[in-house]
This record gives sequence, C-alpha cells and structure tokens, in this order.
Amino acid sequence: MSIYDFGLTKQQQEKKEEFKEFVDREIVPVAGRFDAMEEMPQSMIQKLIDRGYWGAELPLEYGGAGMDHITYGLFNEEIGRGCANVRNMIGVQGMFSTAILRWGSEEQRKQWLPRVSSGELIAAFALTEPEIGSDAKNIHTTARQEGSGYIINGRKKWISFGGNADVFVLFAKVDGQVSAFIVERNTPGFTCKPITGLLGFRGSMLAELCLEECRVPAGNLVGQVGFGLALVANHGLAHGRYSTAWGAVGLAQACLDACLDYAGQRMQFGAYLKDHQLIQQMIADMVTNIMAARLLCLRAGQLREQGDEKALLETSVAKNFSANMAFKAANDAVQIHGANGCGSEYPVQRYMRDAKIMEIVEGSTQIQEIIIAGSAFRNVRDRK
Repeated sequence: MSIYDFGLTKQQQEKKEEFKEFVDREIVPVAGRFDAMEEMPQSMIQKLIDRGYWGAELPLEYGGAGMDHITYGLFNEEIGRGCANVRNMIGVQGMFSTAILRWGSEEQRKQWLPRVSSGELIAAFALTEPEIGSDAKNIHTTARQEGSGYIINGRKKWISFGGNADVFVLFAKVDGQVSAFIVERNTPGFTCKPITGLLGFRGSMLAELCLEECRVPAGNLVGQVGFGLALVANHGLAHGRYSTAWGAVGLAQACLDACLDYAGQRMQFGAYLKDHQLIQQMIADMVTNIMAARLLCLRAGQLREQGDEKALLETSVAKNFSANMAFKAANDAVQIHGANGCGSEYPVQRYMRDAKIMEIVEGSTQIQEIIIAGSAFRNVRDRK
C-alpha cells in the first residue's frame, strides 16, 4: 500500500500520476541543463502553460487550474522531484498570485491574475534586500506618496526570477510602515542585475533590483499602508513555505531513487552497495524521513484546505522538517555515490546544492524554529 492510498481522492491519485508522467518526460531530462546554463528557458514555461499547470494555485475564475491544496502539494512534490528550479518558479508565481488574491482589490485581481495565470506575465516576490533578510520589518526601501502615486527608492536582492519577471509584489516603507506595491519591470527608474555563480537554485534567475525614483500609481498599493509585512508578505511566504516543503519531499525522493539505482549496480569489496549494512542504514533513514515529511505536508494541506488557523504553524513545521530532511538525504546520496557523487555525470551533487537553499528560502530553518517554539510556549501560557 502506498502512503498516497491514505486520504487521497481518486482524482488526486490520478493527478499525481499525471504529474509524474509529465515530469519524467519533460523535466527530468533537461533539469541539469537549467542548472548549468543558469537560466529558465521560455520553452519550459510554455510546456507548463500548455498542460494547464501555470496558475495552478489560482481559481478558475481568474484563469487558473483551480487545484485544491492537496493536489497543488502533490504537483509541487513531483515537479520538485524533477527540478528544484522549476518548482521554485511555480512557488514564486504562487507567492505573487495568492498575495494578490487574498489582499489585493477586486480591480487588482482582475487586472493582474488572469495575465499571470495565462503566462502572459512572469511574476516575482521582492522582499529581501542586500542588508536585510529575515529581519524584514527593517527593510530600507522606501515609498513616499506624491500626487496620484508613490515614488519608490531602494534595492532588493536574491529575488528568484527577478531576472525575467515582468511584475513584482515589492515591499517598501511608507512613513515607517512596511507596505506592498505592484511594480512592473518597465517602470522608469527600475533596473535589474542578474546574480550568477550561486551554490544552488542556479536556474532560478536570481537578481538584484534597483529602484530610483520609480513612480507607481496609487492603485498599485496592495491593501493599505502598513499591510505589507504582517498580512501581504506573511501570506505570500506561507504559500512559499508550503510549496517548498512539498518540493523538498520531491527532491529527497529523487535522492532515494538515485541511490537505489546506484547501490544496485555498484560493487565494492565483492558485493553490491545495497548489500552493505551501512548503506542500508542510510537508505532506511531516507525512506523513513521522506514518509514522515510527506505526512506532515499532507496534514498542512488538509488544514489549508479547511481554512484552519493552525495551518500556518503546521506549514512551518512541514517546511522545517522537509527542508532539513532533504539536505540530509542529498548529503547521504553524495556519500553513497562517492567520488561519482561529486561530478556532473550524476545529479546528486545538484540535489545537495539545491537542498541547501531550501533550508534558507521562505524563512530559514532558524526562523521556522522560532515560529514553532513560540507557538509551543504560547500554548503552555494559554493552558494556565
């Protein structure tokens, strides 16, 4: 019995098989190329659009695929098994889209979401700055109201798909209050510099953004002044953590698959690697941890589907465990492959580099631990 036999509808099981077939055919053969070229070609995006997977998280009324949270999670797992960069791209589109869907005006939803879900626009989420990462409340980028719009000045860095995005949810302080704005790439005063030579996520086209006297209409303010961090950013980040958690499960599954194949073919000391007990121990750890992470992701997805407030905490738990688990699986996969694991002929070295990034993006391991521990202490206090 598969772990997926528990709690999934027949439609969800069928969609998972569909996603797997697509990934094996269209993504796995080219994932290494995206890493080596440090880009995401439009042809890959077009394949996702053609299959109706672009805008997967958006309702049908805005041109999306209308996936429920569990199906969307299964989608991210399979994509993550094939390529961490493609999964990251899907997650980032969802961070933009769900933030606008939840906190944008009806006019903003109608103006931007159908264009993103159709693939007309590539979107990105611009929060991090050169000097500010996790400490988002202290961003330096500013926006001042002037006439019928806002003038934005500042820099953003480490922005996934900043190199090819057409539109951003971008965060700036208005009179000291973090606020969110929709900023188009073609806005005068907006420039972009690619970031290359990264440890992992090399195909995610990260960039540094510079805004010098960029004017955006007042209608591009998302929600109200001061909504930026607690509402808009946190909503987008929660989506990103959910996508990353599932993607980490997929990456770990790819590590396991690679190790099972390699250990069944490679001989040392007169026996296949699979017959050595220390190798079996590493494989057993991978299997156990992947199953545990998958269940945490399923639990988070069920709560998100129900609109349960506990979903935020459970998503952080799933992201924290899954990302850490994926890096351990990737590290062990390189070890099992030995010297071959350090070369480009086998994908496990790419898995390890990408897995490390998963421990950092959308809130590092330490940030997730602060969130989880804080919740535990609040529960104790509330019981008294």
